[in-house]
Amino acid sequence: MPLSENSLLRLGATASGTIALGFGINAFLRPEHALSFFELDYPTSAVERSVVDNLIYAYGARDVFMGVATYIAGYFGNNKTLGWTILAIAGVAYADGAICWANGHGQWNHWSYAPQLTVVAAMLLGVFDRK
Repeated sequence: MPLSENSLLRLGATASGTIALGFGINAFLRPEHALSFFELDYPTSAVERSVVDNLIYAYGARDVFMGVATYIAGYFGNNKTLGWTILAIAGVAYADGAICWANGHGQWNHWSYAPQLTVVAAMLLGVFDRK
């Protein structure tokens, strides 16, 4: 059986959607804590807090969407779709890290797991299958 068709790989990749879902829920319930993943200071004025909270809610919605999309792709058993979904999530992690890097710190909170997602996506897409 090719590695890309391994059910444990699909299950593990699908479970990674739980991480994204958890980050999204955290953003809605605790926006100040969610902002800490970017190592940015939470504003002190009410107006600035409102703006930041709303941006964090958008970040939370994005993460919930990524988690649900991962569950859907995993549930319906299409490993190629799941692989591309995981690769897209890796892209988001690389981008989030780049944003933190541009701000001077916090990039490794995102870049530390992006390569793992990239490898899992490559496995699901058949890059490591024996021909």
